[in-house]
Amino acid sequence: MMIMGDIWGSLGSAMATLMFVWAMYQNYFPQELNGQIIRFGQKIKNFIYPYIQITFSEYQGEGFERSKAYMAIERYLDKNSSKEAKRLKANVVQDCESVVYSMEDHEEVTDEYRGIKLWWASSQHIPNKQSISFYPREDEKRYFMLTFHKRYREIVTKEYVKHVLDEGKDITVRERQRKLYTNNKSESWYGYNRSMWSHVVFKHPAKFDTLAMEPEKKQEIIDDLISFSNAEEYYAKIGKAWKRGYLLHGPPGTGKSTMIAAIANLLKYDVYDLELTSVKDNTELRKLLIDTSDKSIIVIEDIDCSLDLTGQRDKKKKKKDDEKEEKDSPEKKMKKQMEESKHSQVTLSGLLNFIDGLWSACGSERLIIFTTNYVEKLDPALIRRGRMDKHIELSYCGFKAFKDLAKIYLNIESHKLFAKVRELLEETNMTPADVAENLLPKSAAEDAEFCLERLIKALEQAKEDARLKAEEEAKVKAEEEEKLRVAKEEKEKEKQKQATADSEKLKTAETLDKEVKENGCITSL
Repeated sequence: MMIMGDIWGSLGSAMATLMFVWAMYQNYFPQELNGQIIRFGQKIKNFIYPYIQITFSEYQGEGFERSKAYMAIERYLDKNSSKEAKRLKANVVQDCESVVYSMEDHEEVTDEYRGIKLWWASSQHIPNKQSISFYPREDEKRYFMLTFHKRYREIVTKEYVKHVLDEGKDITVRERQRKLYTNNKSESWYGYNRSMWSHVVFKHPAKFDTLAMEPEKKQEIIDDLISFSNAEEYYAKIGKAWKRGYLLHGPPGTGKSTMIAAIANLLKYDVYDLELTSVKDNTELRKLLIDTSDKSIIVIEDIDCSLDLTGQRDKKKKKKDDEKEEKDSPEKKMKKQMEESKHSQVTLSGLLNFIDGLWSACGSERLIIFTTNYVEKLDPALIRRGRMDKHIELSYCGFKAFKDLAKIYLNIESHKLFAKVRELLEETNMTPADVAENLLPKSAAEDAEFCLERLIKALEQAKEDARLKAEEEAKVKAEEEEKLRVAKEEKEKEKQKQATADSEKLKTAETLDKEVKENGCITSL
């Protein structure tokens, strides 16, 4: 029986022999045969080993940007690896609101898809020789490796990988730090720091829970938005771009801008606030549209004030202007052209194409929202169904909306003064913004009853102001009607006077004719 020392001695000799043989093989064995032996060994391994492996590298090609596929997989595995893996890496990803956890190297987690078990592992390529690099990722290239049974090749390569990438992208969008964009003037589009849009972090606190609106109408809007966000396959089926238009209209202070913020927070979309007066022409408008991201809201506020989009169909006016231009001197024409070049040349046709023309399909899952205080001023072609699919009127505060505000601002659902508030709200108009301002406590000493009494006083004052305004308007109207009546009477008197004068002239002429016929000459008048 061999003692322990003999065993270790024999093992050491065997290891030394193997290392010597391996060194001789590497130095003296022909490279051509070496490659064939490796390929033959790989075939034997593939025959015996029933699993397939797919590698997703962190960096691809010679670029220095991380692979989008790798980042999507990282976000997807974040949900699994944080539960199963024992060693994790915490990363603070740019433009992300939360910390992203990923597996440490040489960790492995399992996943299941349609009853198929799959394994994800994280690892890295370490170079054989040390080198100095300004880009450490060139030396240490990390990757994810997916392992699965070869019988599931079709399902994994055609369905599962797409599922992982899509889910990872959706997670990235949901957890990203959302932004509020505004368009730059075209002079800033070129150069080293060129950018069509400037942005700030979007942190507006508005939610549908805090909106002063009738509950039924509010729920209808929420259902419509959620239905739209889940309708990718439906839009593809009917052959329409995945977008929807909203027209928010109503008096100032009724919550149009707050509604936009609530929509953005509900759907977790970025917001692009488009200032049309800064857009030079239709070409620039299309470029701005192309540069917006998916899952976003494109907003044009107070569109009736942005550009003169209603008068562009007046051909008679254009014809008169052209005739006038022909009579102008060359100096006046040049001056007029220079003044026009300073203003936006965006046309109604260009804006319509922006909304639902060919260029509107450059992107998906977008909302286009217009706001206006005077919907009757807008061209009917601009707001028809199919362009502005849903028209939402935001009107004055009703009693149900007031109760929502009272719950939010004062934390009460009923009070003895509610009946008086309801009566006044039915008799006068007050915007939700004004109601909220009166309900907002200005100091710690102001309780719910104090705020409600202040609102009642404001409503009574608004009612009195409306009465005085109505009386003033009635007085002005009566004065105008009196002026019209007097002018009409004067006109009738003038007509009668003129008729009398005409009658006298006619009689004089008839008398003269009679005298001529009787005497053959004119005697005297």
